[in-house]
Amino acid sequence: MSDFDFQKGELILIDKPYKWTSFDVVKSVKGQARRITGIKRIKVGHAGTLDPLATGLLLICTGKKTKEIDTFQVQEKEYTGTIYLGATTPCFDLEQEVDQRFDISHITEEQIQKVKAQFLGEIEQTPPIYSAVKIDGKRAYEYARNDEEVKIKAKRINIYEFSLMRIELPEIDFRIRCSKGTYIRSIARDFGLALNNGAHLTALRRTKIGDFKVEDAMTPAAFKLMCLEDEGFHLKNIDIK
Repeated sequence: MSDFDFQKGELILIDKPYKWTSFDVVKSVKGQARRITGIKRIKVGHAGTLDPLATGLLLICTGKKTKEIDTFQVQEKEYTGTIYLGATTPCFDLEQEVDQRFDISHITEEQIQKVKAQFLGEIEQTPPIYSAVKIDGKRAYEYARNDEEVKIKAKRINIYEFSLMRIELPEIDFRIRCSKGTYIRSIARDFGLALNNGAHLTALRRTKIGDFKVEDAMTPAAFKLMCLEDEGFHLKNIDIK
């Protein structure tokens, strides 16, 4: 870590843990950067939010490297995950309880494969109401939490690859390569609707951003441990969460 220059600018690949927010990761990295540099006002940001229940690759930029965040954000993404067919939730994932269930006994693998083909290429997608999309200066989730009705505009996205890795109903495992701004939770919802049924996301992991891979990333705990080791700390009994 002694080769890292947080102020000049670094790109750090982090494997975001389950239930951590993207801001939690930024806060953790910023804490290490502040301690090592002694600089209180050091810029740290991320290139592309991950939902709390998602895991995987998060690109963290520090110092002058934060000016390149937009460049990283526009790169294509790859995700793996699981769609649960036959039930819906208000937020399209497991952050909220199931609100409706559907019979899936008549749905065949052939139908599922045909529906998958509808999602390839350029498609129109409406982001979830429980999302950070801004509407009249407020985040969509702020309206949702206050039970306020609001209309979210659909937008064009690109799905470059959509592979179904396992079909064992009610679960469908997938891999998706897509453009910036794609909501995988919305893909899950729309997949259920296309089958005249319901669906939600039960697992999500971001595996790639452009040429960056999650295999080359470290957890926040591993990053903190690396920083402590570099400073010569005795690691016994040190909390590295």
